[in-house]
Amino acid sequence: MVHEHHATTHHFDLRLEGGGVLWSWALPKGLPVDPRCNRLAVRVEDHELDHIDFEDATPVDGVEGAATKLIWDDGVYQVVRSSPGKLVVDLSGRRGTCRYALVHTGGSNWLAHLMA
Repeated sequence: MVHEHHATTHHFDLRLEGGGVLWSWALPKGLPVDPRCNRLAVRVEDHELDHIDFEDATPVDGVEGAATKLIWDDGVYQVVRSSPGKLVVDLSGRRGTCRYALVHTGGSNWLAHLMA
């Protein structure tokens, strides 16, 4: 699941179901579309599974985190490789199929890399 989130700043949210929750990363510039250009992915709190198909086009004034949130893409994923600090997944959605690596770079920061 990838949400397009029009909040204080426009960004995308990558959400992968695992362990009964949605592991979540905020992507300020979206997922990379070129393997030569990596993008920041900020790990945020896990979300409940009911967020998997959540959309809300009506922002709520004064409510933190409340903003237009639309499903940008959805589909399935398969873990290719998982180790501490690195996750490689095949994403298969309506917009296509790609392999991405998420690499922990410190704190809540991760690097999203499109694998060629």
